[in-house]
Amino acid sequence: MAKRKKDTTQSELPLEGAAASVPDASTGTPPAATPPATPAAPSDPATATPAAPAEKWRPGADSERANDAPIAQHYRDWFLDYASYVILDRAVPHIDDGLKPVQRRILHTLWEMDDGRFHKVANVVGSAMRYHPHGDASIGAALVGMGQRHMLVEPQGNFGNPLTGDGAAAPRYIEARLTAFAREVAFNPKTTTWQLSYDGRNKEPVTLPAKFPLVLLDGAEGIAVGLTTKILPHNFNDLCRAAINHLQGKRFRIVPDFPTGGIADFAEYHDGERGGKVKVRAKIEARSKYLLAITEIPFGTDTTSVIESILAANAKGKIKVKHIDDNTAEHVEILVHLPQGSDPEQVIQQLYVFTDCQVAISPTACVIDQDKPVFLGVSDILRRSVDKTVQLLKRELEIRLEELEQQWHWDSLERIFIEERIYRRIEKSKTWESVLAEIREGLAPFIKNLRREVTHDDIVRLTEIRIKRISAYNRFQADEQLGKIEAEIKTVKHDLRHLTEYAIKWFETLQEKYGKNCKRRTTYDEIEQISAAEVVSANQRLYVNREEGFIGLNWRNHEFVQECTILDDVLCFMADGSMKVARVGEKVFMGRDIIHCAVLPKDGDKVCYTMVYQDKASGKAFAKKFQIGGVTRDKLYQLVPSEGSRVVYFEVNANEKACAKKLLISLDGRSRARVRDFEFDLAAIAVSNRSAKGLTVTKWPVKLVKRVDD
Repeated sequence: MAKRKKDTTQSELPLEGAAASVPDASTGTPPAATPPATPAAPSDPATATPAAPAEKWRPGADSERANDAPIAQHYRDWFLDYASYVILDRAVPHIDDGLKPVQRRILHTLWEMDDGRFHKVANVVGSAMRYHPHGDASIGAALVGMGQRHMLVEPQGNFGNPLTGDGAAAPRYIEARLTAFAREVAFNPKTTTWQLSYDGRNKEPVTLPAKFPLVLLDGAEGIAVGLTTKILPHNFNDLCRAAINHLQGKRFRIVPDFPTGGIADFAEYHDGERGGKVKVRAKIEARSKYLLAITEIPFGTDTTSVIESILAANAKGKIKVKHIDDNTAEHVEILVHLPQGSDPEQVIQQLYVFTDCQVAISPTACVIDQDKPVFLGVSDILRRSVDKTVQLLKRELEIRLEELEQQWHWDSLERIFIEERIYRRIEKSKTWESVLAEIREGLAPFIKNLRREVTHDDIVRLTEIRIKRISAYNRFQADEQLGKIEAEIKTVKHDLRHLTEYAIKWFETLQEKYGKNCKRRTTYDEIEQISAAEVVSANQRLYVNREEGFIGLNWRNHEFVQECTILDDVLCFMADGSMKVARVGEKVFMGRDIIHCAVLPKDGDKVCYTMVYQDKASGKAFAKKFQIGGVTRDKLYQLVPSEGSRVVYFEVNANEKACAKKLLISLDGRSRARVRDFEFDLAAIAVSNRSAKGLTVTKWPVKLVKRVDD
């Protein structure tokens, strides 16, 4: 692989590791060498000469390395080569034209094949493989993706439906061609820098001379080695207005516009930089009391994934729906039928919380700049794209001015040559040198009227004028043509002197031509956070199997506890003095011999518990009043000091005032206590934490405990 040494002014990717130029993941072939770019922009692509190879940037290439063993050094070099190859030549778009290599090569291929008619995608893919040697699958997928967005590639046939997730037809059945917009903003051989293709047989552009921020228009997403990029799509008219504002020195702000529509919250967008977040909601309307219609879906989803998420939430009891109809074609229409007694507004909130009707997107705007990956905000990307557009427009004007000056010079020479009958001076010349001398001598009196000197090539060209053209020469038409050229020269010079105004007018014209059908689809508004606990319905029935120690939902052959939601936590106390909290589920093991089971309140358990237990280690009976406090799910808590203890009395009260004041204690008949029935005063026991040991009730085994009411 060719290498190019680049400056280290931009932030580099901190990658470390070791492996060799690994075969391409899609084809199993080694990655092709990236051809170097020419330093200048030749006007003729056929005569373009690539520059000499130079060292290419690699992640971590500038860091110092230890003297490792040879094999370790090889693995490190190979991995860094592969990482830099994937980052620079596969996954990340270039800031100059906003395209990944496969997209750039597809567009270049379409431009070479362009004759105004549609081309079979299979033919385009095959031709593009001259430049992109990574299999037809990646080329076809990229071409279909660009065709679905319609801005650069015009599709014909079944290109799939991004709304439903349906794939495109086989490449031999579908066709594509460049759009008029792509021809206008992405191609100009006179301002293109060329390089050799991977096998040296063809020439391809290093980057296209794009005069529009294409990476912001269509967005980009890619996964490389050690980094990812995710640039969200933006609205065409918004980008045009932002470009004009930048040229006018005004402030601007651009936010994404998704092709799937929806409602988005860009409060945390942070200009598309790392760490930002965009919340996107589907647009849901209640068409009747028991019918909801989803007409727009979040970006990154399709109707299939949305419906599957609704069915999954329904199966888990998070929401209740009767059935779903998908009528999506050109526009999204998902009909959600609700059962009797449903509240449509609550169900809409549940759809946002528990399904893909609301998603969060994390943008990461990473692009290649000077052969290095850099992270920029979308505003910076637009500014740099617009500045580059100005330079491209300037270069196009300069090239056009040179062409007009040359045309004016040649037309003036031709006029002098014909009108002054200089061609008659060469009739008696017998040698080529004498012919050239006669023409130069005949032009001498008129050279002062020209704008540059007459060269040898100019004189040779005069000799190539045919007699037919001389005989049909029309002085009036020649003067008119020269006048048009002089007027255009004046206009071009004026545009060069007022380049900013010219660029503003160019963007305004572009917006007028292509922006009529590019209305914004995504509305933006602040999206409030919805609490799942507040919108979930208590539509589940909690059951308990006390002996075996299981809790579960909708068991009809076990003890019913209470109605609950799928977000509830269940608190269980066992006869051995242990306690556990777990999330409700189909079947959850808590512990054997459950003596108390209840749903844990969302705001914490404020209940006061009274417990009398027989301690295994000391043999004594203790009593305590406690609250459970903070707990961790699925952790077993011991409320007694020793394993093997036994709870002989357990009482649950809403607060301390409702707790029993006295307990009647009955001792085991086999005990040697003289008094086997007595009252124990609980009023003296304060409410403590769950780990407290409590007060001693008796040193004898307890048989029975009863509450004594006042």
